[in-house]
Amino acid sequence: MKTSIGVIFGGRTGEHEISIRSANTLIQQMNKARYEIVPVAISEEGAWLNPVESAALLNEGARSILSDELKAFQDSRIALTGDTQYKGLVNLAERNGTDALAKLDVVFPVLHGTFGEDGTIQGLLEMADLPYIGCGVLASSCGMDKVVMKTLFKEAGLPICKHVWFLRRDWENSGERVIQLVENSIGYPCFVKPANLGSSVGISRADGAEALKSAIALAAEYDRKIVVEEALTMREIECAVLGNDEPEASLPGEYLIRNKSKAFLDYTEKYSGTGNNEFVVPAPVSEELSRKIRQMAVAAFKAIDGSGLARVDFFLRNDTGTLLVSEINTMPGLTDASGFPKMWAGSGLSFSAVIDRLVELALERHNDKARNKTSLCDK
Repeated sequence: MKTSIGVIFGGRTGEHEISIRSANTLIQQMNKARYEIVPVAISEEGAWLNPVESAALLNEGARSILSDELKAFQDSRIALTGDTQYKGLVNLAERNGTDALAKLDVVFPVLHGTFGEDGTIQGLLEMADLPYIGCGVLASSCGMDKVVMKTLFKEAGLPICKHVWFLRRDWENSGERVIQLVENSIGYPCFVKPANLGSSVGISRADGAEALKSAIALAAEYDRKIVVEEALTMREIECAVLGNDEPEASLPGEYLIRNKSKAFLDYTEKYSGTGNNEFVVPAPVSEELSRKIRQMAVAAFKAIDGSGLARVDFFLRNDTGTLLVSEINTMPGLTDASGFPKMWAGSGLSFSAVIDRLVELALERHNDKARNKTSLCDK
């Protein structure tokens, strides 16, 4: 009997398009003989779409794989109601005559950024008592917020770069004081980031006060909390993690940039397919450093109480050779250009096998959590 997987993608986030690309790759890599796939898209406005409408957002390759499921859905009562936008999981179940949610064995919320990777969708799935792939509510929210994340890394004894943070309101009410804080604590050049976003969205490099003001204004469009980090002369190395209580790390990978005219690997460079970068696995580092990267990746994963999957990003300083933990991504990109599947492929595990393992881990964690008592009364 096939395992039924609900793939939730899109979302009300600046990473909406990346989520759709991740869903395309994910669906095409799933073992069709093993899984029944139900696509559920969330629009940029927050509306939940039925599987037919959801599939329309996917590419032709993904839609062809879903043809049987979509035909069954079109034949069901929901296709005749004329009301096909959902406001959440409960409505999705109530409006579907076949009770799609009750038939789902596991959910894959391949949502990046706000309202997806930050614990919100995870909390909804917990309330619905549905097994889901990826980190739980706490790990997702801590992994999304770069300030909280860095605090936990520091508590775990992991080395991190110098940084300061402030609120959008601080910037709007006391802009000059914020500039002074950055100049006194970090200096130039520096990088300005929204605290709760990924895929390099909203990130800028500032080499002086005017550039800093523009960078903060951009970051403030995406989040109420802003982080400023020191700019280092370094290499950026990544490592993928898979597991629950006993996680494992892949071989590390690294983007090799051909044209280094840009200050950093931004959103366009990562996803536009310009051919200016190549992701190499394993990263060209010594065996000793590779082991250290993998050990620190697992330590970072445990520091936020991660489960399922994550990608840990590192800075390797050119001047001192020091390895620093940059951040953790609890729902890393799964596109054809993303590092996570490439690192596991380079470690001997195909993307299809990774998906199988993620399903096992989701069910394992759900069953383990079901052991918890929820009442003081014996039944």
